[in-house]
Amino acid sequence: MKYSINQNSPKKAYIQIYQQIRSDIINYAYKYGDKLPSKRILADETMTSVITVEHAYEILCDEGYAQAKERIGYFVTYREKDFVPVAEIKNPSYNVNHNYQHSDEEFPFSVFAKTMRNVISSYGEQILVKSPNSGCNELRQAIADYLARGKGIKVLPEQIIIGSGAEYLYGLIVQFLGRDKIYGIENPSYEKIYSVYKANGAECDLLTLGSDGILTSELIRTNASVLHITPFRSFPSGVTASASKRNEYIQWALYGNRIIIEDDFDSEFTVSRKNEDTVFSLEPCRSVIYVNTFTKTIVPSMRIGYMVLPKELVNEFLEKMGFYSCTVPVFEQYVLAEFIKNGDFERHINRIRRKRRQALKDKI
Repeated sequence: MKYSINQNSPKKAYIQIYQQIRSDIINYAYKYGDKLPSKRILADETMTSVITVEHAYEILCDEGYAQAKERIGYFVTYREKDFVPVAEIKNPSYNVNHNYQHSDEEFPFSVFAKTMRNVISSYGEQILVKSPNSGCNELRQAIADYLARGKGIKVLPEQIIIGSGAEYLYGLIVQFLGRDKIYGIENPSYEKIYSVYKANGAECDLLTLGSDGILTSELIRTNASVLHITPFRSFPSGVTASASKRNEYIQWALYGNRIIIEDDFDSEFTVSRKNEDTVFSLEPCRSVIYVNTFTKTIVPSMRIGYMVLPKELVNEFLEKMGFYSCTVPVFEQYVLAEFIKNGDFERHINRIRRKRRQALKDKI
């Protein structure tokens, strides 16, 4: 083994261990079915505690890279499917208890109100000025910094487009990519996804979900050139795409010169000790358009969403769609930017995640 901890790194020890083992799994130093090092051996090698190693393994299991077998150890479950058809799963075990909605009492309204007052005081009449078409630079920079810190998505502010919610952004995407394409959608899925695409004149192909994402046989069958996925947690099924399935989605897109729309709604409230890898972070160059909103993480009235374009598509998008005005008021953009920059947004997210983890522990 070759694992070690960099004491000068800002990353916590269990995250460093997780990332090193994950890298070896992805690069097939450990193959499907291989047993991973024991917690005690790994703790001795990295000069950390067994609990630290256990946290790293918990994340690997949460994301589908490994599986724990009681009193035996941890085994690799990650593998590249290579698009071999698999037996259709007719009755996947859906978990519909994941749709956690934080209450109004949990949202720090007083802090948010203070941020509003600070924006009025600091920006003055600037809040009356028309927003740049892609969104205010302040908010795009704040989102870019947050994505880098929290999700491992490293992009330039210029790659981020601000809009009034996911539904609006879906419409922009259809116009950008073209109504002549077939859009593959998870079945079942959030009904508004299908409704928005149909309302924009796009043809949709409903692709059956299995227990870890869209069935391989469905990916082989479909003539879709755009795939809309919700890998963190599909609604209403509660299905989460495994690490292997996310890799399969990427290979599907790359081999066929296709596009993936990754809808990451509600992922901030994961009970895992770190955010799951997004498909965009695994293939940031040209194949994935990332979409997320603040509707659930803050309050439903906060109709602000954003999409992140791969670098290769930015110029094309601006040429085709750059004339559209931003649909989010400047004042709300400045408020959200400040709320993110001063750390209050992430403190709010972390507080909810701690409550979720505790609630799960109480049920055990």
